[in-house]
Amino acid sequence: MVAVPTPPMTPPTTPSSTPRKTQILQEAAQLFARHGFHGVSIVELGAAVGISGPALYRHFPSKEALLARMLIGVSERLLAGGTALAGQVADPSELLAALVDFQLDFSLREPELITVHDRDLANLPTPDRRQVRALQRAYVEIWVDALCRHSPGLTAEGGRVAAHGVFGLLNSTPHSTPRGDPELAAGLLRRMAMIALTDPALGS
Repeated sequence: MVAVPTPPMTPPTTPSSTPRKTQILQEAAQLFARHGFHGVSIVELGAAVGISGPALYRHFPSKEALLARMLIGVSERLLAGGTALAGQVADPSELLAALVDFQLDFSLREPELITVHDRDLANLPTPDRRQVRALQRAYVEIWVDALCRHSPGLTAEGGRVAAHGVFGLLNSTPHSTPRGDPELAAGLLRRMAMIALTDPALGS
């Protein structure tokens, strides 16, 4: 199997992405994961990054806008990484392995974003929530294409079921790793995911 470099999951540098914004997003993810979106005030968010609560409005117009940038941003990063891997790796077996490693790397590094997404996606304004869902669907289709090429008998609908099932496994890190050995968890989750995705019976 060819080793494929994992695309970085760090937020891209753009004119609107300042070190302070990045710091706010990182601290907010930790606080939202711990206390919930509605359990964290603007004052607490500001204190976490060493500024006053009202000063946050220089960077984000509202707490909802901060949450939107957080969840849209991670969805954009996942899609960009998956797209890059699909462009680099032609063999579907190797691509599935690379996608698993990529998703698992994110799940282990940023489990708080998984918690925030699962619990607080509904708190986004409808247009932002639709954007997150559209980005996620595009990311899923990268997995579906690789799965259907690996198992020609598998339908696209079956591929989506398989992909979402593996996401559930890999995104279990907020629950499966806090008290355990992250390296042990990573190895087990990766093996379980690959067994599920490459099962010869998947396309039968």
